[in-house]
Amino acid sequence: MAEADYRPLCYRDVDKFAVNVVIENAAAQVIGVDVKASATVMESDFRGLKKLADVAGEQFKMGIVLYDGTETMTMEIGLWAAPLSSLWGI
Repeated sequence: MAEADYRPLCYRDVDKFAVNVVIENAAAQVIGVDVKASATVMESDFRGLKKLADVAGEQFKMGIVLYDGTETMTMEIGLWAAPLSSLWGI
């Protein structure tokens, strides 16, 4: 295992904001990962990550939406969209 302990979680609140995977390290820093089965990314795809960022505050370090497209793009500071295929370097 890596030097730091990481804890995988998921996030869903009463308002149905959700993030598929939330990774928290021993310092309580948080990264959110959402996976979308779409070839395009819309602003609404980031609503769960934005809510997580609000809840986590300064502990939130980054959010990423993995999708079935071809471009990597930043949506705003700390929020990215990237092709799912980039996990395998394709």
